[in-house]
Amino acid sequence: MKNFVLCVLAIGILFSGANSHAADNEEINYLLTYLANSGCTFIRNGDAHEAKKSRDHLEMKYNYAKRRIKTAEDFINKIASKSSLSRKPYEVQCGDVSIPSKQWLENALSAHRGIKNIPVK
Repeated sequence: MKNFVLCVLAIGILFSGANSHAADNEEINYLLTYLANSGCTFIRNGDAHEAKKSRDHLEMKYNYAKRRIKTAEDFINKIASKSSLSRKPYEVQCGDVSIPSKQWLENALSAHRGIKNIPVK
């Protein structure tokens, strides 16, 4: 009976980690889709890029570094907030407003998670 209980606990721990990772992947996919559909301009190294192409760029960076990215926050901090080469921060421009992509994506993630009173655009 003791071995059965230990086995059930071990399986539970394994699946809880898998579910957590699946939730993080869902949040990262949400952020990528949110960007693609935003209609905003993504500014990388001083150059403006349309949202859908920027989504593709961030997805390519994510796929390359996926082993090091455990959470949506990791994605924002390590992939989507600055250039890997120049280290310059990315920006998102929606209309006349331009903000760091880190802040923009954190706001979008918070809104997605249901945390209210945070402007996304």
